[in-house]
Amino acid sequence: MTVAKVIEIFSSSPESIEDAVNRGIERVEKTLDEVKGVWIKSIKCDVENGRVSRWRVDMKVTFVLKDTS
Repeated sequence: MTVAKVIEIFSSSPESIEDAVNRGIERVEKTLDEVKGVWIKSIKCDVENGRVSRWRVDMKVTFVLKDTS
């Protein structure tokens, strides 16, 4: 039997949406094992001088819980 859990994290990047997602995944994998997927809940950006200066993503991360038995 497999049991999974979902957590919500926020990540950002000055480069791109994809980079913001990858940064979030890289960070969460330092703490959690068995990361299986992410769902992008929302995308936002900061604007400075009429241009995007930072991309922000709110994402839900799914990971499998370890069997403790």
